[in-house]
Amino acid sequence: MTDAVFTAACVQMNSQRDVAPNIAAASDLIRAAHAQGARLIVTPENTTIIEPDKKAALAKTPAEEEHPGIPAFSDLARNLGAWLVIGSMPVKAEPTRIANRQFVFNPQGEIVARYDKIHMFDVDLPTGESHRESAQVRPGVEAVVADTPWGGLGLTICYDVRFAYLHRALAQGGARFLTGPAAFTVPTGEAHWHVLLRARAIETGCFMFAAAQTGIHADGRGTYGHSLIIDPWGKVLADAGTDVGVVTAEIDTALVTKARHAVPALTHDRSFTKPRARLSAAGE
Repeated sequence: MTDAVFTAACVQMNSQRDVAPNIAAASDLIRAAHAQGARLIVTPENTTIIEPDKKAALAKTPAEEEHPGIPAFSDLARNLGAWLVIGSMPVKAEPTRIANRQFVFNPQGEIVARYDKIHMFDVDLPTGESHRESAQVRPGVEAVVADTPWGGLGLTICYDVRFAYLHRALAQGGARFLTGPAAFTVPTGEAHWHVLLRARAIETGCFMFAAAQTGIHADGRGTYGHSLIIDPWGKVLADAGTDVGVVTAEIDTALVTKARHAVPALTHDRSFTKPRARLSAAGE
């Protein structure tokens, strides 16, 4: 594939609990990114809704074929002539569970890839904050690389960033770029967000596009912000801070080849015997 230079953007949002206003807010920010020259635009996880009440969230989440975000973002991608990645748009997958699904729209408005988040955020944080994503979300089972004019785009969502093997598999499956849209909590974001995303970029020799939620959402939940665009050497090209808005960066695809030639770790896999798991009584 011929190397090229293009502009990518991450949209940073503060999604709330109703779908229509979030679609409108995302659309305005996507237009702003396009006005800044972006040809590939990525939005955060849960672009269309952050509803903390599980029953209400299920009631407000339509199936994909009925979701108003599909025609809205399809029309927007086509009207702008841009590649549009909706970081995730929850859709009803079963009567009692949703899929946390990422969509890639091409400039013709067609959905060319879908990815359902694989790893579920089931944690109890030191602050007392607790999350059980698996109670409501059906995990995905397939890693996805979307074809773009600039090369493969590997799709991940939020908590996936902690699983290096997924990103390695995407890179070895043809990805030159990775998405990492998220709604990271503030405590984990402050501690881990930048270092994890930089590590995934370095390990794979990929550009990373990590659009994020920011600020205070319904019922006081806070998200970290700091949407990032990172190059294959781990350099942060853009950081959105904590305000709602857009960041862009020039993407020189030749840097992927340069980084992978300098450190060809993706070709150095070796088989090994795994140690027997030994967990303490405390469950470490």
